[in-house]
Amino acid sequence: MNHPEIIKLQKFLQQKFNNKNIDVRPRAKLNDSVEVFLGDESIGLIHADDEDGDKSYIFNMSILDIDLEDID
Repeated sequence: MNHPEIIKLQKFLQQKFNNKNIDVRPRAKLNDSVEVFLGDESIGLIHADDEDGDKSYIFNMSILDIDLEDID
């Protein structure tokens, strides 16, 4: 993904979740995906899907069971 695309993804997520602390960063040596951070914590990946000329983005967020332990 190129820099303007990354900035658009970041602005979209910031607006969608009403959170300016979301940061989208390129991954080292991989240009088909970017990493999404909330502050200093990595919360997921966005993969670009460009099959058949229709580009879309897939946001994948893993939630560990230990992350849910303190949730009521």
